[in-house]
Amino acid sequence: MKQLHRPDLLTWSRYDERLRIDFNGVLWRREGGNVLVDPPPLGEDDARHLDALGGAAAIVLTTSDHVRGAREIAARTGARLLGPAGERAGFPVPCAAWLSDGERPFAGLVVRELRGSKTEGELALVLDETTAIFGDAVRAHHAGALMLLAREKLRDPDRLLESVRRVRALHPRIAHVLVGDGWCAFNDGGALLDALLGA
Repeated sequence: MKQLHRPDLLTWSRYDERLRIDFNGVLWRREGGNVLVDPPPLGEDDARHLDALGGAAAIVLTTSDHVRGAREIAARTGARLLGPAGERAGFPVPCAAWLSDGERPFAGLVVRELRGSKTEGELALVLDETTAIFGDAVRAHHAGALMLLAREKLRDPDRLLESVRRVRALHPRIAHVLVGDGWCAFNDGGALLDALLGA
């Protein structure tokens, strides 16, 4: 696993040949048990690293399209799965809890719902007001710019844009943007979000 912009955040990835981008997972080290977000499958080195870091207590899934390696990791670690409340009826894996807008499942982490994305009720997460974690809707297929998921895959592009605008307005101190698909943005993440919203 690779160190991110703060010592309690790490990431690992699986390369997708079709899209030519990485699918990323996030590990948040915290007292009371580590939290993973949208974890891809673990390679042998990453599995050993996760074990050395104390495993995982919870896995947050931002969308049903990002279950990825969650089943196997939950079986390995005993982690609880937490999913988006808006997808509860058809979610592909059973979850111990369902997350809605404004919830704070762990100290320092707030949940925001993104309406209009590919799946209804997709989640974004904001950690300590400065780090946004997006699953599918906001991504980066090349470094230095954020984008939305392709318009034809969205339920309502305008509504999604308004949802992302709301996240930005509620959390003006966002400086880092971690994405499930593609390149993450450090230090200038807020500016890149502004550029996306203004495009």
